[in-house]
Amino acid sequence: MTTTATAYPDQLTLPGQAAAPGGPVDMTMMYLMHHAFRRDLRRFDEAVAATPVDDRSTWQALAERWDRFFVILHHHHTGEDAGIWPFLLDRADAEERGHLEAMEEEHSHIDPLLTSVATGFEALGRGALPRNPETVRAALHARIEDTREALGRHLAHEETDAMAILQRHMTPTDWERIEQVHFKADEHPVALSFMVPWLAEGVPTAGLDEVFSGRGQAFRVLWWLTRGGYRRSEQRAFRYAS
Repeated sequence: MTTTATAYPDQLTLPGQAAAPGGPVDMTMMYLMHHAFRRDLRRFDEAVAATPVDDRSTWQALAERWDRFFVILHHHHTGEDAGIWPFLLDRADAEERGHLEAMEEEHSHIDPLLTSVATGFEALGRGALPRNPETVRAALHARIEDTREALGRHLAHEETDAMAILQRHMTPTDWERIEQVHFKADEHPVALSFMVPWLAEGVPTAGLDEVFSGRGQAFRVLWWLTRGGYRRSEQRAFRYAS
């Protein structure tokens, strides 16, 4: 990746992102994850509003897709709680500690929302159709919107304040160690064949070129090999989303 005159990496900035504080640590993968979370919640919001309640196969696909989203987001938050925030709290001043403690608290509010959405998808996609499916769908849609709002606020807070704190206290070596232990895709419970095209989906061409240049040819090749199957799978779940 190209660097600035201060030898700091250029930070990736994607649509919807609140900030990308400068500093020594390349946060490309973090911002790719955040972009994918925002994109997924928008698409779930659209799909829940538009999918006919009697299209059971599509609701089943949506339920399975939500399970994957849930696993990825939970893994991401667990990595932050176990790796990033403890490292920074040991080095933070009082004001910084307030932001970092808020990160953990916000996670605790988001997790119940994720579970409630999973329950809604379970009702519409698996087992017998509820006696009042439109009521169940309306409740699910409201939960998705609540989740989207809460996670959006959290991501903006993290991008604006927590990442600035990280850049003040962490070195690339520190980040590489934390990423290896807590975030690396080869340890992720969701397969690379899904993760790579999932991360790349919807990223503008210029941003994708920047990712490929920084991550190497293997990332580009895996994306080429997996993106077709990924998009066909996405169509099964999000066929009614715009």
